[in-house]
Formats: sequence, structure tokens, C-alpha cells
Amino acid sequence: MQLDIDTEGWPDGGWEALAGRATEAAGEGEPMLANPRLSVSLLFTSDDEVHALNSAWRNRDKPTNVLSFPMLEREELASLDPDGPPVMLGDIALAYETCAREAADKGVSLEHHAAHLIVHGLLHLAGHDHVDSDAQAEAMEVLETAILAKLGIADPYGA
Repeated sequence: MQLDIDTEGWPDGGWEALAGRATEAAGEGEPMLANPRLSVSLLFTSDDEVHALNSAWRNRDKPTNVLSFPMLEREELASLDPDGPPVMLGDIALAYETCAREAADKGVSLEHHAAHLIVHGLLHLAGHDHVDSDAQAEAMEVLETAILAKLGIADPYGA
């Protein structure tokens, strides 16, 4: 997968490398994300910008930690041949202030929390969700936890 990363909204750090590792692990855990044709735009930005995106696209007047905007249906992704031109899977935006506050509240590093949210966003782009049922949420959490374990990151759900 190719990543187009903008980190201007976050402090200096190894965010590009972290995103690359998280994306690779996500592809190992969810094989549909390993298709080399895929491209994802990843925006490390501010609460203000995520608030504006959340308001404009989801009618929610507040910032959130991560937003995902898929451009393919799960069925399209599943049938995508690995040979051919690049295909945009979608966009992900991470809100710095919310992510930093959540990491501090959880007692985890910002890097580990950001990796979790990147994986979470990628799984949303691959068609996984957690809002329609408890079973959906549990399945997504299990997948996230397994992917994060590949990165040496503890279960963010505390199980």
C-alpha cells in the first residue's frame, strides 16, 4: 500500500515511519489491505480541522480522534486484482489534541495510541465497523488487538 502522509498538524516525530509500520501490520492482519495497488491519504492534523471534517461529513459538531473516509466498498476491495494502476482506498485524519489527551488518559505513549488509531482507520477503510452490533465491535477489536500485537503494542481494550 502506498501512503500519502501529511504531518504538519503534529509535533516533529517519526509519524511517517510509524504509519508505515502500522500499515504493514494491518496488511498482515487483514490481507485485503496488503494489495499493492492501494493508496491511502493519512492526515495528522488538529482538533479544529477534524472538528470541521466531522461536522461537514458526519453532521457531528465536535472533534474526534480519527476519521476514515472509504472510497471503495468491501466487495470492490475483495475483488481488486493486485496488478494494475493505483487505486485510492480512502482518507484517514487523526486529531492531535484528542489523540494526545486520550493517550495520557490511558497511560500509553502517543506513538502507540496513534498506531492503534491508524490501524482502526485502515480497518474502517477495509469495510470493518463497530457501530451496528456488539458482535461487529468485538470482531473489530480482536482484529485490532492482533495487529497491534505484531507491533509490540498491548491490547488497547484491556482484555
